[in-house]
Amino acid sequence: MTEALKREYQICEEIGRGRFGTVFRCISLISGNSFALKSIDKSLISGDSLDSQCILTEPKILQFLSPHPHVVQIFSTHEDDSHLHIVLELCSSQDLYRRIIDNGVFSETESRVVITQVLQAISHMHNLGIVHRDIKPDNIMFSSDENLVKLTDFGSADFFNKESGELVRGVVGTPYYVAPEVVAGIDYNEKVDVWSAGVVLYIMLAGFPPFHGDTVTDIFEAVLRGNLRFPTRVFKSVSSMAKDLLRRMLCKDVSRRFSADQALRHPWITSG
Repeated sequence: MTEALKREYQICEEIGRGRFGTVFRCISLISGNSFALKSIDKSLISGDSLDSQCILTEPKILQFLSPHPHVVQIFSTHEDDSHLHIVLELCSSQDLYRRIIDNGVFSETESRVVITQVLQAISHMHNLGIVHRDIKPDNIMFSSDENLVKLTDFGSADFFNKESGELVRGVVGTPYYVAPEVVAGIDYNEKVDVWSAGVVLYIMLAGFPPFHGDTVTDIFEAVLRGNLRFPTRVFKSVSSMAKDLLRRMLCKDVSRRFSADQALRHPWITSG
């Protein structure tokens, strides 16, 4: 830990762990408020890799996006020889993944509350030329206000030029949630985030992902096929409007797939 970090914060218990680092709760020695401290181990990142570029860009992206009610807020960064430390807003409640595991299927009303806030965060990002590329329940946190959702973990995010139509490259994301164009290894645009959010919405309503398999290869093959189904035993009580939005978010044809702004204007969203 850097000397400045030690002077400003008391480092407490570990509250999360990822591929490249650990998240701790920390307390400001000045205000007494609690924060999240994300410590990224630089030795785990190869120097010129895509991972390295994205992770070291994360603080810049968060500063660019802040403040927004549905994006986790960054407060400061500290760096030493071995680690990059990012002080973030602490979301004291559980993430969406844990809530799905604990509570099972969400009602349409509950799902609408969550996905509307996620889409608002995505719209904000895309309008500023940022694509998240790893939207999944693990990266959707509930703040101390149980109904307030925050998008987190911008370690895979990148800038894109929306005006020029320049596409993004790199196989980034998590198997169940990644868009087919990413799996196919072709260049893609910001609508990969809308696909991922569509998968999240499907899981909230169904309790399982729309494209699945026994291995990562099987999952990727299912994603590439993009054969969206609504099993009657699960979706018989789900409204036709909700299924229509899912079809538009999980559309394999990127030119026909909804943008985040279009999704926010869909009747199923606005009816809430």
